Amino acid sequence: MPSEVRWGLLSTARIGRSIVRGIGLGAGSRVQAVASREWTRANEFAKELGIPRAFGSYDDLLQSGEVDAIYNPLPNSMHSEWTIKSLEAGLPVLCEKPFAVNAAEARTMADRAQRANLPLAEAFMYRFHPVYDRILELIAEGGLGDLLSIGAVFCFRLAERDGNIRTSAELGGGALMDIGCYCVNLARRLAGCEPVRAFGCARTTTVDDTFAGLLEFPNGVLADFTCSIEAYNCRRAIIRGTTGTISLEDPWFPGEESARFMLCRGGDKETIETAGANCYNLEVDDFARACRSRTAPRWGADDAIANMTALDALRAAAKCGRAVEVAT
Repeated sequence: MPSEVRWGLLSTARIGRSIVRGIGLGAGSRVQAVASREWTRANEFAKELGIPRAFGSYDDLLQSGEVDAIYNPLPNSMHSEWTIKSLEAGLPVLCEKPFAVNAAEARTMADRAQRANLPLAEAFMYRFHPVYDRILELIAEGGLGDLLSIGAVFCFRLAERDGNIRTSAELGGGALMDIGCYCVNLARRLAGCEPVRAFGCARTTTVDDTFAGLLEFPNGVLADFTCSIEAYNCRRAIIRGTTGTISLEDPWFPGEESARFMLCRGGDKETIETAGANCYNLEVDDFARACRSRTAPRWGADDAIANMTALDALRAAAKCGRAVEVAT
């Protein structure tokens, strides 16, 4: 692979603008092409963002020979199909969250990547932010005593439901899949192991509009979260230990200029500041490094499978109305 990774975008999804900006902030990557099912739409997107090539089909982009890696932000129900087609075309894939619609699909995707010896990862950009390295360092040092529980909230109210992929069950929509997956991913990372039991409940129309979940980890840590596509904007996380707590006001977008969290212990409150970062830039730089060296990204397909497995358990629990075991 050349030293400069040429990226191809599957679709003109709005999140693609953030990826394009992130790529532009780094070195060793550039956006070469974008594809849509309508060439006009792809061409307009390309002109707006300064992308050299536009394609009127996803297949045309994959077979063009003009790109070295794929970013896949298609609707959730299409992640597996087009990730596998990209891998079969010899192209590594950074697939937008959630990785697939279930863990079975995720395992198939990972198997195809392994057979092709190509990097594959899920695009959870927030976890690359340096604020989490500092938080994990503090936990490891015993700064909170014994870790007890993790709480997270990620809510926003859709401005328009009609025609939005988030409200389509056929496209894999719903609050848990769209944003609850962030809460699950954060809980798994901070707990340092995989959950063994899950419980969930939801407010449902065409999809789960609001989902509340609880995860139990084998080291005794509990994680609770609420996510919603119908509630007023709210984003926060709290990490509780026997001797202290950490509060993070915006865990999913910690800050480009700087980031901070509140540490409370011994009756004192301390604001701890860390360096800022564009998380999309760090995410694509890591994946580009993996592409150039054919080594594993920081978080690979195995982590994506584990996250989908927890999501499967939460959905099953909400459906049956009782706690369920998380598959191993």
